[in-house]
Amino acid sequence: MKKFLYFPLLGVLAFALSSCVSDDVELRKEYYYPDELLAIQQTLTLPAEPMDYSVQLPQHLVSSGMFSSQIDQDMATLGRVLFYDKALSATREVSCGSCHKQALAFSDEKASSDGINGNQTDRNSLALGSVASFAAYYGVDLFGSFGVPFMWDNRFGTAREQARAAFVNEKEMGMTIEALIAEIDSRDYYKPLFRRAYNSSEVTEERIMSAIAEFVDGLGTFDSKFDQAAAASTDGLNMNVNFASFTVAENRGKQLYMNNCAGCHSNVFGRPVLNAANNGLAMEYEDEGIGGFTLNTTDMYTFKVPTLRNVALTAPYMHDGRFASLEEVVEFYSDNVADHPRLHELLRDQSGQPKRLGLSTDDKAALVAFLETLTDIDYLQEERYSDPFK
Repeated sequence: MKKFLYFPLLGVLAFALSSCVSDDVELRKEYYYPDELLAIQQTLTLPAEPMDYSVQLPQHLVSSGMFSSQIDQDMATLGRVLFYDKALSATREVSCGSCHKQALAFSDEKASSDGINGNQTDRNSLALGSVASFAAYYGVDLFGSFGVPFMWDNRFGTAREQARAAFVNEKEMGMTIEALIAEIDSRDYYKPLFRRAYNSSEVTEERIMSAIAEFVDGLGTFDSKFDQAAAASTDGLNMNVNFASFTVAENRGKQLYMNNCAGCHSNVFGRPVLNAANNGLAMEYEDEGIGGFTLNTTDMYTFKVPTLRNVALTAPYMHDGRFASLEEVVEFYSDNVADHPRLHELLRDQSGQPKRLGLSTDDKAALVAFLETLTDIDYLQEERYSDPFK
């Protein structure tokens, strides 16, 4: 009898307690504890809840075979802070964002980027905004890794490896992993960000690098004039048809690109056709490229073949930043490719000589006009990708 009465009484008690709550009391769910949010917003311009870093690829890219990965919003938020924090270099003067500037599609305007103590990087910074989505290009699908590596010499297979290398490079950020962990652990704004990302405020190497990789994977650039034109076209995946919203010069440049450039750099929709090549910049190279890392003779003086989204923003060009403008790049490929022993076969004509495209002045201007359609203006201004430090 006592058991029978106990459960109804619990219900009555719960009803009585709920009826005691005043109607004007607002029930709120706080994402961060009040003291955590205070610690965050004293230094950072982050909102009370994380922004949405999910990548929603447009249909024309999905139809081309690309797919987006799930992005953890808390990890990406933490990664964004780590990416821009200059305190995480030995002299507290540079961050990942120092060499990868959002306004330049996450590239740098210098041939070699500035590191700590007046040092400079060995090569030109590759643009993170050269791909529609890092997760879509460099991720893993049902068939395994895509195998598209990082850096001009293709030495890293993941964004985690690339980020770690930047932190410990004596010219770039000059940290040890132990010093990096200690610095992060000493800053109050990181504790709630790690707690939300990992259910624990413990700082580890794996957590640091994974968060940065998550932020990079959350970068998405697919709203250029080219993308808009492809999406509006009834045959948007066919690069050989004229796009209605393109000018005559832009359509002409698109055709020139397909005829002369897509064999190495992809058709702009997909991943690069080639992972690496020698493109005949000169007869002699100071930089051994991939061969300097692998020590393989066939890799000597070959370099990554980058994709070209936002390419109009990422000057100077090539691994050593030797070309200051797209016009110089087009001029080089038109008439000045050197007969280097490692020159890729796609840059040779049927007689084995370096190709001479012999583009007219109008053709060169048209090719540049097309490359400029690959610029995504909104990407350069997205708040979720911006520097969060006050």
